[in-house]
Amino acid sequence: MFIVLVLLVVLLAWAWQAIRPPPPKICGSPGGPPVTAPRIKLRDGRHMAYREHGVSKEVARYKVIYIHGLRTCRHDLVVSVNISQGFFEELGLYVVSYDRPGYGESDPHPKQTVKSLALDIEELADQLDSGSKFYVMGNSIGGQLVWGCLKYIPHRLAGAALLAPVVNYWWGGFPANMLREAYYRELPQDLWANRVAHYIPWLTYWWNTQKWFPASTAVVGNINTLSPQDFQIISKIVGTNMSKTQATQQGVFESMHRALMIGVGKWEFGPMDIENPFPNNEGSVHVWQGDEDRIMPVTLQRYIANKLPWIKYHEVPGAGHLFPIGVGMSEVIIRALVSGDK
Repeated sequence: MFIVLVLLVVLLAWAWQAIRPPPPKICGSPGGPPVTAPRIKLRDGRHMAYREHGVSKEVARYKVIYIHGLRTCRHDLVVSVNISQGFFEELGLYVVSYDRPGYGESDPHPKQTVKSLALDIEELADQLDSGSKFYVMGNSIGGQLVWGCLKYIPHRLAGAALLAPVVNYWWGGFPANMLREAYYRELPQDLWANRVAHYIPWLTYWWNTQKWFPASTAVVGNINTLSPQDFQIISKIVGTNMSKTQATQQGVFESMHRALMIGVGKWEFGPMDIENPFPNNEGSVHVWQGDEDRIMPVTLQRYIANKLPWIKYHEVPGAGHLFPIGVGMSEVIIRALVSGDK
């Protein structure tokens, strides 16, 4: 009996160690990565790293805060490479990209929520003197957070753009048959990874690091979910730094896994619950989606746009999930955003 008890204790201890994420290597701490980026200190004491692009904010006509996707950081190609200096100057454009909590050089935030992430953006804008109104633009899972801005800080927005935004299959408002069809088009490993992150989030780290079952394709960077156009885009940017090394330097759990848990977690609202933030047409909200995106189902994006007639919906023919980093797309998207054009 004693031996059985000892074995049980050992087994439980092993299981606990297996599912428990390692502590993050916080930037600036002993043994952690160095701090190289400018950072602000948020009201709760966390630091947020950011990068400025374009003209100075003192002379800018338009100020945009950019939210990166799952496997990148403030150096996202959408704004750091794909916008020419001439375009910045032509529009009088100032863009701030920042590291989400736990990414790059921003401190982790274990208690982050969709609301707290929106309030982080508001505080970043305030500390950088971005004015009473600013634009937000987000790509992929970063685009998903733009919904949070539209819900919690609509009074601060001059406009918003969501680029191939991630859909949470647990949002309400979708027809059951449409949702089911889109859901089961996912690869099996993504179905399971999303279920784990939604229903048993404390197992997310273990699920995406163990070797017995396939992990989330987005987390491990599996290219099987890419479209033909996505492969063409990748072939043209070979040599450009697209690695997740800096994005996840504080740990994959506090960066990508936390983002996944937020993305497919339990939200207090869904897009269909949001009211028009610009009833007097003083701004505009744009959703951009490729019709051959194999990661985010186009049918659900079309449904959201149809249910929210104030959305300016742009469907890009033949485009996959990576179209925002295609040549010239960033400039097209931003021009539509600040002008309000369809």
